[in-house]
Amino acid sequence: MASRREEEAAVVRLEEIPEGPIKALLLHHFTSSFRKGYIRAEGTTLPDYFRRFAQGIKQFNVREDDVWVASFPKCGTTWTQEMVWCIANDLDFEAAKVPLQVRFPFLDHTTLFDYEDLLSTRPDVVFPPHVLDSIGFLDNFPSPRFIKTHFPWPLLPRQIVEKKPKMIYVARNAKDTCVSYYHHSRLLEGYRGSFDDFCELFLGDSLCFAPFWSHVLEFWHRRNEPNFLFIKYEDMIKDLPSVIRTTADFLGKKLSDEKVAILTEHLSFNSMKNNPSVNYEDVVEINRKYNLIDKKEIEKGSFMRKGSVGDFKGQMSKDMVSRFDDWTEKNLKGTGLSFNV
Repeated sequence: MASRREEEAAVVRLEEIPEGPIKALLLHHFTSSFRKGYIRAEGTTLPDYFRRFAQGIKQFNVREDDVWVASFPKCGTTWTQEMVWCIANDLDFEAAKVPLQVRFPFLDHTTLFDYEDLLSTRPDVVFPPHVLDSIGFLDNFPSPRFIKTHFPWPLLPRQIVEKKPKMIYVARNAKDTCVSYYHHSRLLEGYRGSFDDFCELFLGDSLCFAPFWSHVLEFWHRRNEPNFLFIKYEDMIKDLPSVIRTTADFLGKKLSDEKVAILTEHLSFNSMKNNPSVNYEDVVEINRKYNLIDKKEIEKGSFMRKGSVGDFKGQMSKDMVSRFDDWTEKNLKGTGLSFNV
């Protein structure tokens, strides 16, 4: 039987978001047929639908040979997943043609999208299992498993502490993350507001998986633990071969210079952008087929946008840049973490 301490560790604290301007913005611009409201789980903003899965996530069975990639959304997660999977699978590019979300499932997926109304009115609708039940899909997945998550440290399965699977965390500067998250949210998650309002939600810790800085720093402070690797998106842009070698060492793999060069080309932005296995086309198609997102957003958007550092410069006002810089300086003071942008 589980001890009382273990039972308490498996309980997720859920709270309502306080009334105010930020909550009003969130509900006005970021609710839909599949996103009806929001809560805070251990202080983290998530869809209200997460309530149904909170304990299941906390009690999820972790395996020692799992490999996890964690991040705040839009920090280079997909790029890192493809790098990790290819290294771990000895650059088997033929097997890599299987969609990334099938070979490297997203644990959180089902908790983010409430399709129950759609399914109740459209018996013809069939969702793939990694979308409809991402937790069960992963629970039955053969080892070794590759698992993606955006959950912050306090919401991860409690067995991670005892099983100590390999965990790779990728971080990105806040301004570029915000810009990328904005475009992603319009394409895939039903956000309808302006970019400035999205920035207010980002700074107000009221987007899914926020607060941003506590998310990043919880993993940064664990970076020296033997089963953790902390990498930065900016370093991947600057010197991808170096990051590939570091990741290969962490995974216990040896890559020749030739293989590093081959993988670097496979992971180039143009290659990734034109690779259907990493572009989440099935999720975009769900939104298109069932009219869940404005068709104009789907037509003009793409999952892979620019793959660059400093994208915020063309979209953020000087005042907003200043606010983000002050916010970043305040939160990173004394941590030893910095981003070169």
